[in-house]
Amino acid sequence: MPKRFYVSTPIYYVNDVPHIGHAYTTLACDVLARYKRACGLEVFFLTGTDEHGQKVEKAAQAGGETPLELADRVVKRFQALWDKLDISNTDFIRTTQERHKKGVSELFKIIEAKGDIYLGEYEDWYCTPCETFWTETQLLDGCCPDCGRPTDRLKEESFFFRMSKYQDALVKHIEEHPDFIQPKSRRNEILNFIKEGLRDLSISRTTFSWGIPVPSKEGHVLYVWFDALTNYITALGYPEDQEGHFADFWPGDVHVIGKDILRFHTVYWPTFLMAAGLPLPKRVFAHGWWTVEGQKMSKSLRNVVEPNMLIDKYGVDPIRYFLLREVPFGLDGDFSHSALVHRINSDLANDLGNLVSRSTAMIGKYFKGVLPSPVENADTDEAFIGRFPKALKSVDTQMNDLSFHKALQSIWELIRAANKYIDDTAPWTLAKDPEQAERLGTVMYNLLEAQRLIALLISPFLPGTAQSILSILGAQTGEAPLVSDTAWGGLKPGTVIEKAPPLFPRIETD
Repeated sequence: MPKRFYVSTPIYYVNDVPHIGHAYTTLACDVLARYKRACGLEVFFLTGTDEHGQKVEKAAQAGGETPLELADRVVKRFQALWDKLDISNTDFIRTTQERHKKGVSELFKIIEAKGDIYLGEYEDWYCTPCETFWTETQLLDGCCPDCGRPTDRLKEESFFFRMSKYQDALVKHIEEHPDFIQPKSRRNEILNFIKEGLRDLSISRTTFSWGIPVPSKEGHVLYVWFDALTNYITALGYPEDQEGHFADFWPGDVHVIGKDILRFHTVYWPTFLMAAGLPLPKRVFAHGWWTVEGQKMSKSLRNVVEPNMLIDKYGVDPIRYFLLREVPFGLDGDFSHSALVHRINSDLANDLGNLVSRSTAMIGKYFKGVLPSPVENADTDEAFIGRFPKALKSVDTQMNDLSFHKALQSIWELIRAANKYIDDTAPWTLAKDPEQAERLGTVMYNLLEAQRLIALLISPFLPGTAQSILSILGAQTGEAPLVSDTAWGGLKPGTVIEKAPPLFPRIETD
């Protein structure tokens, strides 16, 4: 039976247009999913949309449409962008789907039957954009501490979840599982929050109707976070498929999220699961935010980076590369067109593109496009070849740590070593001496075999480019199997090698 791996993005709110932040989270999950598949694991990769709540209801009313019509319209933007960004998700869940609504209702009933949900009355300050209640002391000058917008005083009958009951159990879990919340700085932030004291959580609303109805009382809809977080198990068929898909993939290996929704995923969600008697996810990883040219992204500043436009202008693989190479995953990063162009020209065109075009041109010139047989490796060759097993181990550790920029650094060290190998062995000089024909053949074989392994390693990040390189080399394409194909010597002598076109044309800057 294959080992399994479950990775998820948060579900994206449909009262929004897909921006670089959405693309970043989804891309990180895609790269991880592709890597795990390449390592022979059966992968479930989930993304989707969060479609209920007061914000959607208000936006739909303002636009003269029903909330579902708004959701149906906006969800297509997310799905089209994921296709364009070459995202390989297994499933796409929508909170308006019957499978989801059924699972959420069932989770509520299970927790209620246990005595952990009760009816009471709620009064506090409510931020509609954040779908969050705040106490008087938490407000900043009367405004929401998260988004800075005004809040409204709301009083309503509400169902409460006994979150306070699980405070000690949650602290114990976090302390006994140091990898549960990552990066480490986020873990300390959440522990401090919990130790200040958890209050019971209001999990129903009566002031609007666009949501999943509370099973036990008319006029109440479930709080959007109780609804949304449950997507991670309803997509696996919970509660009906507890012997099948759900049993195979839950608990999830990693929820990848933005740092702004960390508390919901590491306080609310784990306590819901504890109350329902379900295992907690193994890891929640919160990445940072992107600024644009040093400024926070905002609609009012008109600096929201639109991913479709970037892909149309620069190509999908350069965008995939830049987003995961530029910034350590977990920290905040700054987007600029000049930094993107620099990465394309330097790393992609000069380093990788130049390596492939130089090498295939020399095979065409010296061996009529047919891969020669290697004969005997010199010390230079052995040192070069010896880099690959070490790099594979490093990349595996870095990918498991979600340290994508370090994994790309490790791969680019191989690419630069291959370019240096060309300079050190000087095939153009060997080609002038007929007695060096075997030596030339060995050098060229090593050079092309190195590129096969490099293509396998970049395939989770740059799937289109990896397939192009493997095709040029006459090697196996499709889902690159890292488990079986990383032994040195996979390229067969006698294979016809195509002359590579420029993989990444340089971008001229003013």
